[in-house]
Amino acid sequence: MIKSDHYTYRVTWSEDDNEYVGLCAEFSSLSWLAKTPEAALRGIRHVVSDVVKDMQEHGEALPEAIVSRSYSGKFMVRVLPEVHRRLVLQATEAGVSLNRLASVKLSQS
Repeated sequence: MIKSDHYTYRVTWSEDDNEYVGLCAEFSSLSWLAKTPEAALRGIRHVVSDVVKDMQEHGEALPEAIVSRSYSGKFMVRVLPEVHRRLVLQATEAGVSLNRLASVKLSQS
């Protein structure tokens, strides 16, 4: 296994496979199916470890762990003009900026 593994893992149920599937956000093409969530997590971590080892042996760049990245807190979202108008109206009626309204709505999802 990787000595300091900071990658982002998730285990979810797969209706199609009728098993748990282990996933790694930084290696989105990899997965591992298992009968239990614990086995799915162990499996995907082992697969990622093997892939990392292979990439290192071949001098390939490893993906940076999501938790290690810096985030500015800003991103742009394009919406339909009608949606923009409706959001501006909601923000005005609430007495807040459009940015504040969008931030609150996004944090509720």
